[in-house]
Amino acid sequence: MLNLFSLAAGRLVQHEVEVLDAVPDVQPIWIDLEEPTDDEKNWVASHFGVLIPQDIIDDDLEESARYYEEDNGELHIRSDFLIDDDESPRSVRVGFIVANEILFTVHAEALPVFRLLRLRARRIPGWLNGPRDVLLKLYDADAEYSADALESVYQNLEAVSAHVLRENLDDSAAAEALASIAREEDLNGRIRRNMMDTRRALGFIMRTRLLNPEQFEEARQIMRDIDSLDSHTAFLFDKINFLMNTIVGFININQNKVVKLFSVASVSLLPPTLIASIYGMNFDAMPELHWRFGYPFALMLMVVSVIIPFYVFHRKGWLK
Repeated sequence: MLNLFSLAAGRLVQHEVEVLDAVPDVQPIWIDLEEPTDDEKNWVASHFGVLIPQDIIDDDLEESARYYEEDNGELHIRSDFLIDDDESPRSVRVGFIVANEILFTVHAEALPVFRLLRLRARRIPGWLNGPRDVLLKLYDADAEYSADALESVYQNLEAVSAHVLRENLDDSAAAEALASIAREEDLNGRIRRNMMDTRRALGFIMRTRLLNPEQFEEARQIMRDIDSLDSHTAFLFDKINFLMNTIVGFININQNKVVKLFSVASVSLLPPTLIASIYGMNFDAMPELHWRFGYPFALMLMVVSVIIPFYVFHRKGWLK
């Protein structure tokens, strides 16, 4: 899909292009290519003289190939943007090219950050003045989106914490809590990695000296926001580790209870086993061997030898 964005009365106007032969005659400041076809890439190359690299959104690029400036002044940046999906949170690679006072963006799927930027730019006149403003606002919106995702992680961990710290956490509830914590840990890690990538991209943009003083200060403010998010992710990692250790502790306690019951049963069965072993020897000198009540006496003795240990263990609270 090809979308052109231009400025009209200080507001961002979107032009969806479904047929390349019917492209509106506007001066765009931003051209967004979502899952672009070869025809769309060729159209961009022929109309604006900008070649879209085939590997622009590949995940295995070296850092030197992710941030660079061409001799003709084209700025190339590859960055990861977060999608906080309940089913599969993920990072999506976005390729940026700033050339001829136009920002070109290439990505494989729709991004919430891009949608958020479009909504704000339509409501606030004069919020965007050019392609570099769009680029900075996208990174700013990404930091804000990551902050909202971190808030969601914290709320989910609070719910898990209230569930874990209650009494009588059984193994099934513990397994469910561990699965929830694992999901939040994965999302927290993705957010932290995403922020590190954004910091590197902003650092590169600031070193290119293409920003005016106001834009440079805005980039520094985004960097400060990212630093605060890094501290928050570190706090959430500590909370995740605490909850995981707590759950593992409860699982160990439950396992110890089972082992204790087996131990008590084993100890309680030792006396009747000893009695049965003694009366099973069948020596001639045993007075009870030919006694009429020897058999019921031995059975009663074994029952009593079982009851007494259970009574003692119960009084000591070892059966709880």
